[in-house]
Amino acid sequence: MAPPAPAPSIERSHLQGGGLADRAYDATITAFALCVPLLLLLLVVALGEAAWPALKQFGFGFLTSSDWDPNNEKFGAAPAIYGTIVSSIIALVIATPLALGVAIYIAEFAPRWLRRPVAFLIDLLAAIPSVVYGLWAIFVLVPLMRTAVMPFLRDTLHLGATPLFSGPAYGPSMLTAGLILAIMVLPYISSVSREVLLAVPRSQREAALALGATRWEAIRGAVLPFARSGIIGGIILGLGRALGETMAVTMVIGNRHEIAASLFAPGYTIASLIANEFSEASGDLHLSALMAVGFILFVITLIVNGVARWLVWQTGGSRKVRA
Repeated sequence: MAPPAPAPSIERSHLQGGGLADRAYDATITAFALCVPLLLLLLVVALGEAAWPALKQFGFGFLTSSDWDPNNEKFGAAPAIYGTIVSSIIALVIATPLALGVAIYIAEFAPRWLRRPVAFLIDLLAAIPSVVYGLWAIFVLVPLMRTAVMPFLRDTLHLGATPLFSGPAYGPSMLTAGLILAIMVLPYISSVSREVLLAVPRSQREAALALGATRWEAIRGAVLPFARSGIIGGIILGLGRALGETMAVTMVIGNRHEIAASLFAPGYTIASLIANEFSEASGDLHLSALMAVGFILFVITLIVNGVARWLVWQTGGSRKVRA
């Protein structure tokens, strides 16, 4: 019996060449991946270096003071921080129920032929430039708020006795800014929530229905708890979008540097403060103060997006464990 034929040999140079190409490819994509944290680090260094003179001079009082007087070089970011947080909270309070309702309808109730067009139209809202939202708000939303919504809240519902809905109805206000932000963040929350709901295993729904639950009871008791972390992640992503919005908010918030209890009063956000004054900042300390509020906004947004990403990762891990 003839011995088996030897296996075809591969030249050593070919192996070495393949190994060299793999190492070069590995080094290239590693360098590309490192560019992202490097860019983030450079951004932090640049903002921190520019903001340091103002932070050094005013200290912690920069975060708590309401003074903003470029002529006397007195700066405090408290009203801008307050306006950023309040307008974002208003946006989430309004947008979250609407976004979850749309997501549940698309994922659970909409017929297949309607699901894709409705999802496309909702996602299309995210592609509209913010300046277009601002122009629409100036010509449509602000007059509507001034003549109908604010008087209705204050007089018809008798909410004017509370500090939140007291005072004259100017139109441009914290409430108007929160409403336009709600429209802008709605597609983000809805899109993430819809994908999370669609990713819930079908067995979750079938098990609840088999136990005698109605359609809504199955969604409330089996689907929503399974997708809870992902939905929270979508809400926080929407919060991050609201915190950094500039043009639309600048055009409708009124741009008054003070803290007011009423949502009908004009206000300021960090982004609108920078947009309004950066081109007019002539003094070094004034420019440093604007960079300092930008650094504060960067840190807040980074934390919010980090929490959102962590929740998304947690959602993926929980799905694998339950599967």
